[in-house]
Amino acid sequence: MRTQGVAGAFLQDGKSVRVIDAEDTLGFVPSVSTGRAGLVFLCGSGVSAAAYAPLVRPIAEAGHPVFVVKLPYRFAPLDAHKEQAIARARSVIAGHPETERWVVSGHSLGAALAARMARADARGLSALVLIGTTHPKRDDLSRLGIPVTKIYATRDGIAPVEQVRANRRLLPAHTKWVSIDGGNHSQFGHYGHQLFDGAATIGRDAQQAIARFELREALAGCSGMWWPGTESNRRHADFQSAALPAELPGQAAKRPF
Repeated sequence: MRTQGVAGAFLQDGKSVRVIDAEDTLGFVPSVSTGRAGLVFLCGSGVSAAAYAPLVRPIAEAGHPVFVVKLPYRFAPLDAHKEQAIARARSVIAGHPETERWVVSGHSLGAALAARMARADARGLSALVLIGTTHPKRDDLSRLGIPVTKIYATRDGIAPVEQVRANRRLLPAHTKWVSIDGGNHSQFGHYGHQLFDGAATIGRDAQQAIARFELREALAGCSGMWWPGTESNRRHADFQSAALPAELPGQAAKRPF
C-alpha cells in the first residue's frame, strides 16, 4: 500500500527533531535529550514507515524518542520475518540505554507483533498499546504486568469491533479500552483506503489525534500517571482541534495529544 498525503516536512530534520531513516527503522529523535520515555512502533502489513510519520512525529516534537520499525519485505510474510521484526524492535531498545522506559505499540500486524513481543519477554517494556488489531488471538497476555491500552475504531472493516472484543479475556483486567467512534482501519496511517475496510465518518487527522493522545497517555503512564481498567468512547467532538493539520516540524506541540 502506497503512502499518501504525507508532507515532505514530516520526514525532514526540524528545529527540535532529527529524522533518521535507517534500513530497519525510521527514527524521530528529539534534538535535545529530555530523558522521557520512548516509543517503538511496528508498521502494519504492507505499510511503509513514512505512512505513520504524521501520527508519531508530534510525539517526538514533545520530547519522546520515536522509532518506527519497518517490517521485513514490507509484509513480514513468514514467521521468521515476524520474529525478525520483533528483533528489530528489541534492538532499538538495546541500542538506546539513555532511554530507560519504552512503550511498544503497532498498527494491525504491527500490533500483533507488539503483543507477541510483550508475551515472549516484557522486560524492558513499560507499556503496550495495540492499535487496530484483533490480536492477541492465541497468546494469553492476561497476566501481563505492564499497562496495556487497546485502541479500536467502530468502522474498522479489517479488525471489526466484535472480533476485537471477542479476545478480551486474553488481555489483562487492567487494560484500558479506547473506542474511536467513526474511525476505520486505514486512517491510523496515511496510505489511502484499504480493501474491505469500512467507510470512516470522521477525518484522518481527527482519528490520528485520538490515537496519538492515547500513545501520549501511555508514555506519561511510564512516569506514574495511568488510569487502568477503563473504557473510553472517543468522539470527534472530544478533540475539536483535531481537524486542524498536525504539527509541522519546528512547531511546538501545543495540543494535549
